[in-house]
Amino acid sequence: MFELNSKRLPRHVAVIMDGNGRWAKKRLRGRIYGHKEGANSARDIVTCSRRLGIPYLTLYTFSKENWNRPQTEIKALWGLLERFLKSETPELIEQEISLRHIGDLQGIPPKMLKTLRTTEELTARFDKLILNLALNYGGRQEVVQAAKLFAADIASGLIGPGQITTEMFSSYLYTSDCPDPDFVIRTGGELRVSNFLLWQIAYAELYFTEILWPDFREADFMEALREFQSRERRFGRTGEQVRTSIENGVELGIQSGR
Repeated sequence: MFELNSKRLPRHVAVIMDGNGRWAKKRLRGRIYGHKEGANSARDIVTCSRRLGIPYLTLYTFSKENWNRPQTEIKALWGLLERFLKSETPELIEQEISLRHIGDLQGIPPKMLKTLRTTEELTARFDKLILNLALNYGGRQEVVQAAKLFAADIASGLIGPGQITTEMFSSYLYTSDCPDPDFVIRTGGELRVSNFLLWQIAYAELYFTEILWPDFREADFMEALREFQSRERRFGRTGEQVRTSIENGVELGIQSGR
């Protein structure tokens, strides 16, 4: 097992936090118990990312599809998220972590939305770590929303229909001021991306683990990062080109142009 190379850490890690319900069921407890313990894992990963100097972290917290769950669970989950944000805001400020929301505002319960906006405002000036919470988020919905905004700018004459590029389109996404994720982690054993950052993860390295989210802690995160650093990221180039560039001190990568 090799040590992490601080110069080869991902700039942006995105995490699909899966397995809370199954973790609780194994312990003959309700699903909310699993969500509560999962919040501790989230705290661990945020703290570790800040210490390592990873500049961007996105956590898939509540998807558009999660509205299909039982209403009792949905209500309890939003209440848990609201309390978690309130309790963690002082720590975010102390660690100079900026919290941002990505997703649809419509539908978020008013109390939760107020807490979310307050935390965003209190941490907006920080840049040690940008922590994106994907709340009420769906990747396809994000692309459709971006297309609508782009079409509106064409209709108003701000841009021409022939001017679109991938970089320009990216500027209409929720993550317009973030680099695309280099690394996507999914816990819980499922092998899919579940409508998460579909545009942004085109060149991301994917990492799947059987570990259920409440059990995924700092040691597991470090192991995932070691796996990331063991991979050769070619972006369409040959392995020889990549190795030559690394030897010459040239960093390879495809960003979204923002």
